[in-house]
Amino acid sequence: MPIHDWTRVRSGTFHNFHYGWLAAIRDRLNAGLLPPGFFAMAEQFLGKPQGDVVTLENGANGAPRSDLNRNTAVTTARPKTKFVLAAESERYARKANRIAIHHELGNVVAVLEIVSPGNKGSQHALRTFVEKAADLIDQGVHRLMIDLFPPGPRDPQGIHKLIWDEITDQPFELPPDKPLTLAAYQAIADKMAYVEPVAVGDTLPDMPLYLQDEYHVNVPLEETYQATWNVLPKELRALLDLDAK
Repeated sequence: MPIHDWTRVRSGTFHNFHYGWLAAIRDRLNAGLLPPGFFAMAEQFLGKPQGDVVTLENGANGAPRSDLNRNTAVTTARPKTKFVLAAESERYARKANRIAIHHELGNVVAVLEIVSPGNKGSQHALRTFVEKAADLIDQGVHRLMIDLFPPGPRDPQGIHKLIWDEITDQPFELPPDKPLTLAAYQAIADKMAYVEPVAVGDTLPDMPLYLQDEYHVNVPLEETYQATWNVLPKELRALLDLDAK
């Protein structure tokens, strides 16, 4: 199913889809994609990251390798995204509706986030989003970010560029024909970003979600996007899809 042009509808319409898509991804992760001892929860972070959850620890300390090796969905294969970026040196971030991946007693090892129009709605909102994202990565929490909204005056190269600038001075530029961004961040000593630019009309690829060091699962974005779209009311689908009328 092609990615829809979500700029054509109000923020509330996307929020409704966003809510269902997060739930579909959460349920798919919990239905066997995550290895034993890991589980996904929909959460909203408030304030500083360390106050958002019961316990937030470095992902490298929270997951025994034996747990990961026993699960066939977990892989160490290098993700095949268009851009693979490595930060040879890092800068500390000033400060750092999501899915948080917990390990056992609540330790957060990874976060999956779908960008909403509100995250780009003001300079303050955008800056807060970027700082929290960079801070989580700095703390060793892996991230997968899904941004289906094109760059605007506050993020002319997309939100990934702003987050990456908090980590390294390495340049990055979106292809002009692929203005939407999927970005997976591997929160190891030398941070890595796996970036897949996409466009309206493209099919969503699977994207890696790192759980520890080099271990990740591939999140079925297309499968969950389509499942969420299929249960939307016809009236909402008609706003974006002429075939739904």
